[in-house]
Amino acid sequence: MTTVVADTGDFNSIQKFQPTDATTNPSLIFAAAQLPQYRALVDDAIAYGKAKGGPAVMQHVLDKLSVNFGCEILKVVPGYCSTEVDARLSFDTQASIAKGRALIALYEAAGIPRTRILIKLASTWEGLKAAEVLQKEGITCNLTLMFSMAQAVAAAEFGCTLISPFVGRILDWHVKAHPGQAFAGETDPGVISVRQIYAYYKKFGHGTIVMGASFRNKGEILALAGCDRLTIAPKLLDELMASTEPVARVLDAAAAAAAEDVQRIEMNETVFRWMMNEDAMATEKLSEGIRNFAVDTVKLEKLIAGMM
Repeated sequence: MTTVVADTGDFNSIQKFQPTDATTNPSLIFAAAQLPQYRALVDDAIAYGKAKGGPAVMQHVLDKLSVNFGCEILKVVPGYCSTEVDARLSFDTQASIAKGRALIALYEAAGIPRTRILIKLASTWEGLKAAEVLQKEGITCNLTLMFSMAQAVAAAEFGCTLISPFVGRILDWHVKAHPGQAFAGETDPGVISVRQIYAYYKKFGHGTIVMGASFRNKGEILALAGCDRLTIAPKLLDELMASTEPVARVLDAAAAAAAEDVQRIEMNETVFRWMMNEDAMATEKLSEGIRNFAVDTVKLEKLIAGMM
């Protein structure tokens, strides 16, 4: 009832669980790049960057490293691999477009068609506008760091292939904001958010894939059974594999399409920015997520510089 996606850069885990797709981010690439079994991928990226030369050597190395991991992942999964645009470009539409094109060019030079790659962009207004342009060029996009209906509606209207609403991080914010309050299953705000987005998409015929992400426990995953896709970390995939409890469909496209209490949102930049301003959780978690991915990118740069 749901397509499983592995949330990891570790090939052994991907081979073990045999997901349809895989998704990575700077944090996962940083962790994997330190493992000796992947040193050849790092060395190849360094050699590529040095050969390109110029002031952007490190950017060439990082791009090639992301693509090297992606190419290896695509040997194992039959579907998509997501590759992330540098989080530091999250507020620069033109730079994000250029980076997306550059990553696709590297994949195509390696013999990988663009139809197997999702360019992963932060769900800022600028990232969403970059995705709109890339999608028209046949470059499929995954809008990540998604925490709100405003982001989801804009992504759908801009023709994005897939979105990654972050279930666990939404829960984290509410747990911190409301100490002592219990959130689980039907009351988990991350679960509720994805269900609302899913219902909106099915109600209004949006073809954008909803892929729940960033889970904190198995219960969140089971509470979203029936979602188009769910990207799950190896630890939770292990728990699911070991579980014998029945899995009931919770999300159903036909039922969602028939819902009468879902209202259409007329989206534009003004509406988007106001809705985000009114949503403290979404605004804070988006900013925090961008900062954290940027920190891990800088860590990766320092790691690579040491190897160079």
